[in-house]
Amino acid sequence: MSAFPVSSEKESQLAQRMSALGVSETDIEESFVRSGGHGGQNVNKTSTCVMLLHRPTGLQVKCQETRQQGLNRFLARRLLLDKIEERQKGFVAAQRAEIERIRRQKRKRSRRAKLKMLADKAHHSGKKAARRSVGME
Repeated sequence: MSAFPVSSEKESQLAQRMSALGVSETDIEESFVRSGGHGGQNVNKTSTCVMLLHRPTGLQVKCQETRQQGLNRFLARRLLLDKIEERQKGFVAAQRAEIERIRRQKRKRSRRAKLKMLADKAHHSGKKAARRSVGME
């Protein structure tokens, strides 16, 4: 059974990255709090927000991206490693920045696609309205 609800490949990548940066699980203090914002009753009743504190550096990370505590634990560790890497090497991994850039592009694409679809529907509706017979007065 894996510790996080992600593929074993992603989990092993996280473990490799942690060992490369010299971070161990014993250095991390983990606490859970209730999330806020979207999620309805689930976020009010369950503690899905994960807070991590890296004791040696004093860096703190809070993650409430999803409604699943296990996935938030994984994402919080990735964020913490990003911060530690930024502090040690002076930059965040270029690969992570590239992934984030692609995510932003896809969000824009889907919004544009939605607007185009609505415009096409309006155009089609106009054509159908023009086909209707003219009513007698």
